This record gives sequence, structure tokens and C-alpha cells, in this order.
Amino acid sequence: MSTEVQIQKIEELLQQLLDAEPEYFCISIKIKPTNNIKVFMDGDKGLPIEKCVYFNRKLYKLIEEKGWYPDGDFSLEVSSPGVDEPLKMHRQYIKNIGRNVEVVFTDDSKSEGKLMEVAEADIIIEQTTGKGKKAVTKQLVIPFNNIKSVTVQIKF
Repeated sequence: MSTEVQIQKIEELLQQLLDAEPEYFCISIKIKPTNNIKVFMDGDKGLPIEKCVYFNRKLYKLIEEKGWYPDGDFSLEVSSPGVDEPLKMHRQYIKNIGRNVEVVFTDDSKSEGKLMEVAEADIIIEQTTGKGKKAVTKQLVIPFNNIKSVTVQIKF
């Protein structure tokens, strides 16, 4: 069974679990040559560690029952993507409205600002330059087809 077919079959099993918990969603599934399956998920209000454990146990059992990996020759990791991972899905953009983001454009130029709105075809970020009374705020509409990646910026 090719890796693409394995991923598709695992996505189908995971979707059965997600149908009962619609606030959570799958971002991506990767399988290493050692049959290490990595499932990256998120939720509209975050993904608590308890939910990662829950999905891991349920999905592991479903995969085991299918017998795709003889002698249980696989491992499974379920986690949310790291904070440094770019946003991939529309739901992730919506979840991060109000947060600071860095946008990398298709020409590799960059722009930072607060994610204000997410539409089907574009996002709007707000940028403030200057300080105090000289501060100027402008909104920038960025079509998705001009975006290479968007990463949430954590400020301390």
C-alpha cells in the first residue's frame, strides 16, 4: 500500500472520529518510512493535550483493528502543529483573527500586522507605524494567491 493510500485511509478513519467532534479538524498526516504516523490537528478554540490523547487512543485502536500493519509495526503521534508552523487551513486563519501575523508573499517579501478579517479569497491585516500622536494605522488587503505563508507571531 503506497504512502498516499495509507494517508487517505487514515484520514477516513480520523474523519469518523471528527464527525462526532466537529470543533476539531485535521491539518495534515505524514507517514515516515518507519511507519511512524504523525497526525497534526487543531480546534476552533485550541486543542488541549487531553484531546490529543483521546484522538491518539481512538485512532490507534481503529488502525490496529484494520490490520494494515502486521504485528503492530507502527507508531502514532497526534499533536497540534508547533507555534512556528505556517497556517494551512481557512479554519486556522479564522481562529487566529486578532493575533499578530507575518505574511510571506509569493515574491518572498514580508509584511507584519494584526489579522483583522478572513474572507474566501483574501485576508486583511492592520499595520501601525509610528508612535503616540504620529501613529498611522492602515489596513492591507492580501489575496490568498499572493501569499506564500502566514505565521502567527508570538510577542512577549
